[in-house]
Amino acid sequence: MKLQFFLRYRSGYGQSLWLSGNIKSMGSSEPEKALAMTYLNEEFWIISLDIKKNDFKKNICYKYFVKNEDGSIFHDWENNRCIDASFDSFKEIFLTDTWNAAGAFENTFYTVPFTETLLRENFTKGKAKQVKNPTHVFKVKAPLLEKDEVMCLLGSGKKLGSWNEAKPILLERENNWWTASLDLSGTGFPCAYKYGIYNLREKKIKHYEGGNNRLLIGDAALKKLTIVHDGFAQLTNTSWKGAGVAVPLFSLKSENSFGVGEFSDINLLTDWAAGAGIKMIQLLPVNDTSSKFDRTDSYPYNAISAFALHPIYINLAAIEGVDVFTELKSIYKKGKELNALPALDYESVIKIKTEGLRKLYALLGNKCFETEAFKKFLDKNRSWLVPYAVFCYLRDENATTDFRIWKTYSTYVAKEIDVLSNLQDVAFYYFVQYHLHLQLKSAIAYAHQKGVVLKGDIPIGISRNSCDAWVDPELYNFHWQAGAPPDDFATEGQNWGFPIYNWEQMQKDGYAWWKERLMHLSNYFDAFRIDHILGFFRIWSIPQHSVQGIMGRFIPAKPVYVNEFGEKGIWFDYQ
Repeated sequence: MKLQFFLRYRSGYGQSLWLSGNIKSMGSSEPEKALAMTYLNEEFWIISLDIKKNDFKKNICYKYFVKNEDGSIFHDWENNRCIDASFDSFKEIFLTDTWNAAGAFENTFYTVPFTETLLRENFTKGKAKQVKNPTHVFKVKAPLLEKDEVMCLLGSGKKLGSWNEAKPILLERENNWWTASLDLSGTGFPCAYKYGIYNLREKKIKHYEGGNNRLLIGDAALKKLTIVHDGFAQLTNTSWKGAGVAVPLFSLKSENSFGVGEFSDINLLTDWAAGAGIKMIQLLPVNDTSSKFDRTDSYPYNAISAFALHPIYINLAAIEGVDVFTELKSIYKKGKELNALPALDYESVIKIKTEGLRKLYALLGNKCFETEAFKKFLDKNRSWLVPYAVFCYLRDENATTDFRIWKTYSTYVAKEIDVLSNLQDVAFYYFVQYHLHLQLKSAIAYAHQKGVVLKGDIPIGISRNSCDAWVDPELYNFHWQAGAPPDDFATEGQNWGFPIYNWEQMQKDGYAWWKERLMHLSNYFDAFRIDHILGFFRIWSIPQHSVQGIMGRFIPAKPVYVNEFGEKGIWFDYQ
């Protein structure tokens, strides 16, 4: 079988286009084995190849990427380019593809928050007419259709409907594409066509896409199939608006809380948001900050773990398997008193909740650990959960998170830490994190059910006395402190105290720590705010011995040489 690829891409000087696919003759999806394409003209890059019958035992999926003159690479953003294995009877398949730029705003609407929650009610699959012997398959994307709307197709020639709006060709949704198969044998080529929006309930075309007519070249030869990936339809309804609310979780205290907002209280905010038409709830960071167990721990951007959730947000009554009011009567009475206070008494709340959690652990811990759900949780999260639990145990033993002054285990050695991992006092933290996980997942599922998504907040830095710093100290530069330069609001600058990242070291394993962090938090949140995202590119760095932020400089930064000042008429007196 012959495959011919025509890719619409306007390349720049020094760029080359490459094709990679999941079969051996296309490099087995290994970038270093990708196939170089040939420049045809300002609009197209092409490549042809013959494949064996055995290669078509499964769907052939492929991707494009661009290689710049300096060797850097960026990829086509499309993840659903596949040739169906059922097409193995054709002798030739002609593919016309449109490059999907990563920055195309339409890609946003194919992310999980939109497809599974925000646009869920608008989903209409549609049904295209079945064709026995197709010669062409048309595919186009249009993410923002309303309920009961489908894409349609009209064009020149009888088999494309002769522009008769009373009989448009309807498409159906398949893997984010609107698609239709047609038999265009006997049609004169080239022929013009256009996509439009058709309302199934009103049985009429609402409007066509903008721009010039599209042009279909080629032919409809015997045993030849043409697949046209036309990219995004040029529609006017390309905007989507949704309001959101940002709130610290600790402020969501309800009548059923324990002196502080809890994961279960998110449901009440969700009800309010859904009723008000608000689509997103953004929370401040919810990671564990338990360092000194005093009010300084209330600062949510100084976590002892970039992965663990904060125990203060747990709802004791929601831990299944025990009558909380019977077993924790005295603790719950104290919780009601704390809940009646006008402000959060952080020290008392975390103290009484920890006491309650330890009592529940004594009652339910072993039973919890025997469940398949817990075993799956532990297995999936072992890489961060075990070090975190041991870190908390050693923090409690040494009364400090400054691991550098611990009597033992001040240096993380995986084999030595594993010896401690099964201690009862260590396993307590598995128990707590598991139930925090269940409660946050429950709150998020409820929000999604109501058509609301949750946005998390990720601090750019980590605490220098954190589990992350203890486990992987080589990933951070501790002789620097992150902060912000002086401005009108902080004339002496800001010193956050966080170490800056050792990006060169992180690059060696493909930024595995960052990938794990983002993947883990994506279990809970539909979107992220990265606090001080500029820190990925440059960070205001202050020497460790300095106090004020004014003593810092940007890293990385280009130097300014003294002669550059002179060229601008600025002179310094060195005497």
